[in-house]
Amino acid sequence: MKKILMIGTGGTIASEMTEAGLAPGMEGADFLRYVPAVEKLCQVDPLQVCNIDSTDMTPDRWLDIARAVEAGYDHYDGFVLCHGTDTLAYTAAALSYLIQGSPKPIVLTGSQKPIHMDITDSKTNLWDSFAVACDGRLPGVTVVFGGRILLGTRARKTYSKSYGAFSSINHPILGVVREGKVTPYLCPQAQARPTFYHALDQKVSLVKLVPGQSPDFLAFALEASHGVVVESFGSGGLPAGQAGGFYPLIQKAAAQGKTMVFTTQVQNEGSDLGVYQVGHGLKAQPGVLEAYDMTLEAAYAKLMWALAQTRDQEKVAELFETPVARDLLLGPMG
Repeated sequence: MKKILMIGTGGTIASEMTEAGLAPGMEGADFLRYVPAVEKLCQVDPLQVCNIDSTDMTPDRWLDIARAVEAGYDHYDGFVLCHGTDTLAYTAAALSYLIQGSPKPIVLTGSQKPIHMDITDSKTNLWDSFAVACDGRLPGVTVVFGGRILLGTRARKTYSKSYGAFSSINHPILGVVREGKVTPYLCPQAQARPTFYHALDQKVSLVKLVPGQSPDFLAFALEASHGVVVESFGSGGLPAGQAGGFYPLIQKAAAQGKTMVFTTQVQNEGSDLGVYQVGHGLKAQPGVLEAYDMTLEAAYAKLMWALAQTRDQEKVAELFETPVARDLLLGPMG
């Protein structure tokens, strides 16, 4: 019988009703009472890392989760992480960089309704996640939700209330779970042993462009950060091209050794800075990278991971542009 470590972090799946609304209260060990059939599938050991709303999730918590997986790695066949849905995609992306090449499944799941409710998606999601963790054909970090199996670097919450809350962005789903049976479509490659990383540079910020936005917002972010992700329009670019006041800020930040990653606000098909004049000049700028078909969540987490390894711009670029867990298919090295 397979041995699985179930890591609890809180979230809707663990929530109970309070006077101020739903708040995490149950621990992972309590979940098994609602899905007793899991005990016939595998041996489960629960571990509570935290018990928070996922809105309160932080990079320090990501490191705690990664350390918990590393500490138990040789003792378990797989891992199931119960997590709130709102920031689950960020956690899945971060873990994909902190734990690379794992031959064992590391499955993230959660629910849109608490597990104690009569009508809830939590029981199915939990069972499906244990089924994937025990199956073993889908290694590495995945998200199991609504009967679908998604890459950790490609998952995004696209519905705020529906049970099929997560979509796979710019990548096919890995498989499905139907009536308890796992059917893989794609099987990610894995190493013989995972590579664990133990640091993230938390001085990374995000600037989302809107029409008429002042460059002052980017200036503030660059001043406070080692790296900035810029969510630009369409294929990518900056307002008014080189005359808009943004370019001098980028040149100054690059000279200070800072890194900027340009992505797009458009969910599908990714960025391409070279298409339009407003973006073309950015491609020649030192310290400027492009996310291409990566999700925002993956680009943000990967920049934190890369900057924690080195502050050298060329080495950061090499790390960022090298695909990890199929996070980048259309880039310069994809």
